[in-house]
Amino acid sequence: MKRYKNLGGNGGIRRYDLGPDFIVLEFTDGSQYEYTYERPGERHVQQMMARAEAGRGLTTYINQHIRQDYARKLR
Repeated sequence: MKRYKNLGGNGGIRRYDLGPDFIVLEFTDGSQYEYTYERPGERHVQQMMARAEAGRGLTTYINQHIRQDYARKLR
């Protein structure tokens, strides 16, 4: 997993992993969630991927658009 840069300084995300149609996020509490093209959908996952790579805006995007709409909790 790659470390999330958190350039905004207020994120709760520690690391992320990208796949062809999914993103896995590890939050600062150690929990991991998978988001897929099926849930919450391709448009949202693409936005999350772009923000993860940029290191900014991912936590805000999740709070505003995703909330608990993840494919599955990994741990």
